[in-house]
Amino acid sequence: MSTHIIDTDEGISRVLAYTRRVAVLGIKPETHADQPAHYVAAYAKSRGLTVIPVPVYYPDVREILGEPVVRDLAAIEGPVDMVDVFRRSEDVPMHLEALLALRPRCVWMQSGISNAPVANTLAAAGIDVVQDRCLLVELRRR
Repeated sequence: MSTHIIDTDEGISRVLAYTRRVAVLGIKPETHADQPAHYVAAYAKSRGLTVIPVPVYYPDVREILGEPVVRDLAAIEGPVDMVDVFRRSEDVPMHLEALLALRPRCVWMQSGISNAPVANTLAAAGIDVVQDRCLLVELRRR
């Protein structure tokens, strides 16, 4: 198994230790504050992480969590430590090329989200991958 497929508490702690700047792919705006695709990012921001909102829908929304919306992973400027993914497992492959081009240190697929072919491709490129885990839960544990 690749050392970039992260599935242990020690690995999760290592990822969270280096994470400062998080792009949230599939984030939802404040009108959906009761949904994980919003409140997980809000919690991450409350813990001091920089959040870059990358919604897939909501074309009229210009700002989420007080941060300007970025419409495409390719439009993000500067390094990204983590892309936190709120997309259905079957929709993750459509973002693979953009993820590889962005080269975040980690791609984190939220609870219920996993895609082994994408994870293996990212890991082979040297990108840490977490699947089927909630970032909020893991941040609270540390």
